Amino acid sequence: MIGIPRPVTPGQPAPDFKLPAADREGTVSLSDYRGRSPVLLALFRGLYCPFCRRQIAQLAPTAEKLRRAGVETLGIVATAAERARLYFRFRPARIPLGADPDLTTHEAYGLPRFPKTPELMGAVEAAALAWAREAGVPAQPGSAHEVVGTLDGFQPLPSDEAEAERQQAQIIGQFLIDRDGIVRWANVEETPGEFPSDAQLQEIARGAA
Repeated sequence: MIGIPRPVTPGQPAPDFKLPAADREGTVSLSDYRGRSPVLLALFRGLYCPFCRRQIAQLAPTAEKLRRAGVETLGIVATAAERARLYFRFRPARIPLGADPDLTTHEAYGLPRFPKTPELMGAVEAAALAWAREAGVPAQPGSAHEVVGTLDGFQPLPSDEAEAERQQAQIIGQFLIDRDGIVRWANVEETPGEFPSDAQLQEIARGAA
């Protein structure tokens, strides 16, 4: 259902989950970290989203720094496990990932989903154009999202296209969860492509380890 739920906020218990792993065989669960370490939980859209593929890749070196500070990192990608495992077999994520194509975890954490209105898609295109210019890649307004979608060599399957249509404009978010399973920090995407920087995540983690 497309709607505007209320995101989980600091001080609230983090909703537990158990999902198929997206980067390997097996499962991932929030309870795996209970009593052991804080965890940075990052919820992404499906692999069809070039912003999310980029963010997963950029999060890997940050995760190493967080681990040294005593904080683990766990991501959730909204793609079916078999498809995700095929993708990450050739492009290792270097962080644990769960697969949640039905967006049950996104819904549990209160991340909203909106229709793809012209205004919203215009914002997505503007973010893609800024990314293309940053990367020094030629792109014209109206085609930038398509251009950046090919920068990493991603070749969408019909299943990816179906997920993009089904998920519409799914908002992503990040949550820092302590050893007792309580959310200590939350960030919900406000503009397309937004993601906390390496420095921001390290500063946030220092207060939770």
